[in-house]
Amino acid sequence: MPPPRVADTDLGEVVVLNVDATIVVTHSEKESAAPTFKGSFGFYPIGVWCDNTTELLAARLRPGNAGANTAADHLKVLSAAITQIPRAHRKHLLIRADGAGASHDLLDWLTTLNQVRGRWVDYSIGFALTEKLRAAIMLVPESVWTPALNADGAVRAGGDVAELTGLLDLSGWPTGMGVIVRRERPHPGAQLSLFEHTDGWRYQAFVTNTPTAQLALLEARHRAHARVEDRIRHAKDSGLGRFPSRDYRINQAWLTAVAIAADLTAWLRLLALSGALAKAEPKTLRYRVLHVPARLACTARRRHLRMPATWPWVTDLVAVFARIAAIPQPA
Repeated sequence: MPPPRVADTDLGEVVVLNVDATIVVTHSEKESAAPTFKGSFGFYPIGVWCDNTTELLAARLRPGNAGANTAADHLKVLSAAITQIPRAHRKHLLIRADGAGASHDLLDWLTTLNQVRGRWVDYSIGFALTEKLRAAIMLVPESVWTPALNADGAVRAGGDVAELTGLLDLSGWPTGMGVIVRRERPHPGAQLSLFEHTDGWRYQAFVTNTPTAQLALLEARHRAHARVEDRIRHAKDSGLGRFPSRDYRINQAWLTAVAIAADLTAWLRLLALSGALAKAEPKTLRYRVLHVPARLACTARRRHLRMPATWPWVTDLVAVFARIAAIPQPA
């Protein structure tokens, strides 16, 4: 097993996989569509996004009544995602998920991945605030709480973190799993549990197997999982927001096409876009880049892409094609 490492919000060569599921509402009877836990009707697909590149590495279409914490679905989609990563980049992985991933089966499986020679898999998984965790929180002295950090390393106002590992009976859970909790003053209008009403703090917990690091850095690293919400929003703007067919197999193929679109957009951003375009939403990219009224002209046995000089983003488009043309071609 590799020696302990110090976690950092700058993940460097670590490949970060964010797992999450989202509800897709349908307004007609489609095969395998079902009522969801939020009272709507439709599907509940689950996906894995690479935080380093924003690619959608793997996705599974599920009925609307699929369980949020179904370990079998997490294992299948994560296995497919890891397979998509080039072997040379699988040496150090970080798996992040919300509380739906806190199952014995998933954490045991992630632990077994570390038995592969030359590989280390960290995990950072949300954990439910059970009665045992609440009792452990009450035992933490005020002097033990340390300030939480933002992703940029600055102190997070009104937030603190503490470790609960030594205060809990974790028998049955994987060896090396630590439990960390964050408390934060709630924003106005936030709904608190009865436990949180007692002292006015809002609590969130997660578990990790990263052996050596500052608690605040580990917590900031876990909180960055929220970026997956942006990836889901972009995917829904690229076709995930609706499924076109009554046939389940056709909708599965549609989900594959959505993943391809997400990957093409991700690599377009990485390789060719800059400035505001690199951060633009998919709808903006379609309007400014993909829908440009250009035409292909052939003269002197050469092809020329003619773009209208009056197009507001024509300068940006020329720069995009120049960057693409400069990409080295494989031998």
